[in-house]
Amino acid sequence: MSMSSASPASDGATYAPDPLPAPVVSEGDFVFAAVGLDHGHIYGMCAGLIGAGATLKWVYDPDPAKVATFVERFPQAAVARSEAEVLDDPAVQLVAGAAVPSDRCALGLRVIEAGKDYFTDKAPLTTFDQLAAARAAVARTGRKYAVYYSERVHVETAVFAGQLVEQGAIGRVLQVVAFGPHRLNAPSRDPYFFDKARYGGILTDIGSHNIDQILHYTGTTDATVVHSQIANYAHPQHPGLDDFGDANLVTSTGATGYLRCDWFTPDGLQTWGDGRLFILGTEGFIEQRKYMNLGTDEGPGHLFLANGSEETHYRVAGKVGYPYFGQLVLDCLERTENAMTQAHAFKAIELALQAQANATDLSDFDRTAAATA
Repeated sequence: MSMSSASPASDGATYAPDPLPAPVVSEGDFVFAAVGLDHGHIYGMCAGLIGAGATLKWVYDPDPAKVATFVERFPQAAVARSEAEVLDDPAVQLVAGAAVPSDRCALGLRVIEAGKDYFTDKAPLTTFDQLAAARAAVARTGRKYAVYYSERVHVETAVFAGQLVEQGAIGRVLQVVAFGPHRLNAPSRDPYFFDKARYGGILTDIGSHNIDQILHYTGTTDATVVHSQIANYAHPQHPGLDDFGDANLVTSTGATGYLRCDWFTPDGLQTWGDGRLFILGTEGFIEQRKYMNLGTDEGPGHLFLANGSEETHYRVAGKVGYPYFGQLVLDCLERTENAMTQAHAFKAIELALQAQANATDLSDFDRTAAATA
């Protein structure tokens, strides 16, 4: 990710994404299984690992319909008769899972106790007790509890933005503003989605994505949640749903972060959410338009950079790739932490849990009183 000495970071013409990642292992060198298919992110998780050269051996879920759909996409996966059949297989080095969020930690603990590394969808857990148990298991065993913070590790603008920040393209990062709008599409959701005890609340769920990005781009290991808010503004038929949440953070570097999550993507928008992220530095700024460029048919992958030497619209779709997955495979084989440190993975969800637990609930705000005050 570093630039050559002949091409300083202030020279806009030299900016380019790192080469697309290639497989890091050969067939059979790194074997994994998929257990827990409750969220569709399992498909991206498995595709990313396979793209890095990993071998998918097993799939298990108690729902045969979910398994059948999975095998249509990944026919190389053998259907296990039980979770134990997967965990008892010494060939399996990592288990990837996207179970119901409140069940993800328990699955991870079973995987770790079986002597394997664990790769879970976000949010990786939903309570402080679960976080303590996961941290203890990792500390005791040395196994990995990796987290699929997909809005950073599986989005090309997010990867390229990290490269630019590391190269010094915008100087020291002062603020990260992250927007995570999503389309609700309530009829397609499983019942757990509307049960806060099971999905954890919007700041635990979607918010953990954004906090991961705030920590990453500011280069910090810790932050304080200054203020947070949640609401169910428009879905009284689903009283367990937070349809809005936001939070303000101050990192240990002195940089600030703001995140907003919501379930208000309108049906007329061309994709499920206009995910954007802004990074302000001492010498410039970056904007990511991750999934679309509003009002155009240009598709995903738009990054805008302005600094002392350039103002550029980069279109990076298909040019950056996703190095996280190869790094994760090698981390598991070599016991390193290049993809994401364990401390970072846990700190992001810890802060998300704090934001959720301490949030002011605006759902019952007295609008009439406020209007007449």
